[in-house]
Amino acid sequence: MKIVIPGGTGQVGTVLARALHADGHEVVVLGRTAKNFPWRFGEWDGETIGDWTNEIDGSDVVINLAGRNVNCRYNEENKREIMESRVKSTRVLGESISRATRPPKVWLQSSTATIYSHRYDEPNDEVTGSIGGAEPNVSAEWKFSIDVATAWERETNIADTPKTRRVLMRSAIILSPDRGGIFDVLLGLVRRGLGGKAGDGRQFVSWVHDLDFLRAVYWLIEHEDLSGPVNISAPAPLPQDEFMRILREAYGMPIGLSAPEWMLGIGAVLMRTETELALKSRRVVPKVLTDSGFKFEFPNWKEAAGDLVQRWRKGDR
Repeated sequence: MKIVIPGGTGQVGTVLARALHADGHEVVVLGRTAKNFPWRFGEWDGETIGDWTNEIDGSDVVINLAGRNVNCRYNEENKREIMESRVKSTRVLGESISRATRPPKVWLQSSTATIYSHRYDEPNDEVTGSIGGAEPNVSAEWKFSIDVATAWERETNIADTPKTRRVLMRSAIILSPDRGGIFDVLLGLVRRGLGGKAGDGRQFVSWVHDLDFLRAVYWLIEHEDLSGPVNISAPAPLPQDEFMRILREAYGMPIGLSAPEWMLGIGAVLMRTETELALKSRRVVPKVLTDSGFKFEFPNWKEAAGDLVQRWRKGDR
């Protein structure tokens, strides 16, 4: 297959492109700055039609990951860039597909499990889950993240692509042993004895092992009956306190200092990020995937954490 990945120069794009390339597929990553990858690179600005559309025409699959990194302070400039980078890139990609003589069969559009409400009671699935933003006392920062996700999905849904199946990938945090990724950051906290409870620790963490994420992408490509929102998340989310305890055990760290909410707020300012990433409860389950017959290799965090720690130590990618 020919697979085009707009915005594929980041960690998730690299995980995808590396695996797809290794499997023998023709992979083209679209981005603003070329990197030294073994797969092909095409330049685009994420806003305007250009020569990059020649890669879309005749491709089999498009996986759109484009968007500014959300790990930053939500000031007005950053919020504008986060929103516009997602909306504009999705819009111009939809235009490219609509103009194609041979449009791709499937468009996998990145979205996020953050779109769901902050809750502790029932898990959010694609059918009965509640979209966030209307919870009591929801902060402006949390609501902004939901607004971004809904705008991202809305732009995909209104695109005129009748010959291309569209899937909205509402992904949880994707954990791989790559240096600089989310798992590497979490393990860094554990290694320093800081991987304890964040806030009250009750907030649910939804996650997916990188190998299951890759398998889910293949599954969505191959199953032509699947479209619309699909949660890509392991079926067993768990409270943050338990999540970090299991990770500490997997690494062999006996202690993990906790951080109350006020301390997280100070740390977020110093690290130029937002506390939402640590404090929002994301209790998400993959009903569409499991109902369609998908089986997770790593459905539980204990086994997943053990595998990721082992691969991290070996330097596996």
